[in-house]
Amino acid sequence: MNSLSDVWNILLERLQKDLSPTTINTWFDQVKVVTMEDSALVLHCSNPFKKETIEKRFTGQIKEALRDIFSSDLEVKILDDEQLGVYHGVRPDHPDIPGENDAFTFETFVVGPQTKMAYAAARSVSEKPAGKFNPLFIYGDSGLGKTHLLHAIARQTKRLRPESNIILVSGELFTNELIDAIRGGTTADFRDKYRGKDLLLVDDIQFIAGKQQTQEEFFHTFNALYESGRQIVMTSDRPPKEMTQLEDRLRTRFEWGLMVDVEPPDYETRLAIIRNKSALLGINLPDRIATLIAENITANVRQIEGALNKVLAYRELIGAMDEEAIIKSLGEVMKGSSEFVPSEENIAEYIAHFFNIELDVLKGSTQSRDVVHARQIAMYLIRRLRSTPLSDIGKFFGGRDHTTVLYSLNQVEKKMRVDPAFAETVKEITTNINSKT
Repeated sequence: MNSLSDVWNILLERLQKDLSPTTINTWFDQVKVVTMEDSALVLHCSNPFKKETIEKRFTGQIKEALRDIFSSDLEVKILDDEQLGVYHGVRPDHPDIPGENDAFTFETFVVGPQTKMAYAAARSVSEKPAGKFNPLFIYGDSGLGKTHLLHAIARQTKRLRPESNIILVSGELFTNELIDAIRGGTTADFRDKYRGKDLLLVDDIQFIAGKQQTQEEFFHTFNALYESGRQIVMTSDRPPKEMTQLEDRLRTRFEWGLMVDVEPPDYETRLAIIRNKSALLGINLPDRIATLIAENITANVRQIEGALNKVLAYRELIGAMDEEAIIKSLGEVMKGSSEFVPSEENIAEYIAHFFNIELDVLKGSTQSRDVVHARQIAMYLIRRLRSTPLSDIGKFFGGRDHTTVLYSLNQVEKKMRVDPAFAETVKEITTNINSKT
């Protein structure tokens, strides 16, 4: 063997004994050998999805092939772009943000009515940081694109201002780093790390709620950045006022700038997401399958990605796009995403029956105390059980504004926190509705 390329070519030939040409072409086309050192083969793969798949599914087969070739056991290491730079002694231009990845840019974010405001706000802070949208607080259920927007902000900011000092961190990691700093007596270094940035992006900030010391530290970090005119962006699964264990001084600061929510995508947006992501994965997805996924997976973009990965895996294993077989193979994915979910009408009918109110009255304009009370619970449960967009809930209840719906949700959640009997009633109603299969 005269070179590393020879090693790789021989390895691929050996893998063909266990893997089909389609499998090898699909998963290993972006893999290159970096070196062989310390009884290990070091590889590089720039595609995070393929890197993760190879690590999970094919590492054992690679090791077996290496054993056949070299008659010894070798470890396998797969580096991403940033790790490769570190390996070569080249510090990334932006070490505190993820390596460049086409999957997390503004260009690859599919904008729908439910995410239009969040997308526009994210672009704005990347182009004009520390302006009127500071801080920017993006909230919504898991799997709707909040993290994607954080990464996109980081990348766009770095493109426009390469000198920017950026950090992207989760609320959990911030907490763990603080704990380590306290234990190691390096809190000064910790503070320098976070308070010296031009842009701080925190994913899942709700994680710090209830953690007194972490909140104390983040309070001072927030103040230091804000007062020096630097941008802060946070994401959460709920708005600040719903974080019952969050200190008031933090809650008010989170609300200083702009708060925007992201909601589950509508059918047209889901279809666009499916088309976009299938193209990124190199899948020529038949219309029938795209429609099937869009119709059955309604609440979570990550579930859509899971369905597409299933299609990719089928194509890789079978080597063809047999529509009927693929639809059958998606059965479990669809089953997992389509467990009984009551319709808006189901929920409203049960609420009307429970409170002895006519359905038309519940959905209408009557403002008596009892009707408003029942209507707010109905709105709350439609939102929580179906992830229905606020605007659609408003339309269902006679064309009400989404702010009215949001107010109703907040009223129910507020009462549940202070009234255990009311919370138990809502829980009972929820259980009964979910049992109506």
